[in-house]
Amino acid sequence: MTAMPVDPNSPVPIYQQIADHVRRAVAAGVHRPGEPIPSLRALAVELVVNPNTVQRAFEELEREGLVQARKGLGMFVTEDGVAAARSRLVAGASAAFTSLLASDLAEVGAMLKPRLGRLKTLAHHCKRELSGGNRRVWIPHL
Repeated sequence: MTAMPVDPNSPVPIYQQIADHVRRAVAAGVHRPGEPIPSLRALAVELVVNPNTVQRAFEELEREGLVQARKGLGMFVTEDGVAAARSRLVAGASAAFTSLLASDLAEVGAMLKPRLGRLKTLAHHCKRELSGGNRRVWIPHL
């Protein structure tokens, strides 16, 4: 497996960083169906993390159907592992995009709120002028 950076200062838990890296490696074809992924102990030593942390990552990948434990042999990519990895990555990217879009829309809404207030004022004045029979319409500076 390629070097797997683990950032202990990241808000993303270390087990999740490990699972994400393995997921990306499987989706990219680094590990093909039927092939083993690095062992729990080897990965824990390489990353200088507690083996329980790697175990938690492996359990998540197994729940997703990406890998399968073979007694005494280790963890292997399942036949559907590549599709499962890609599906999970697409779902994650979609969720991130949706979150960013919602954040941006909230920001745009906050910027437009003062303008909408001025437009309401303009509409109110126009309605008042027109209802009084006055055909001259006052238009304030927006």
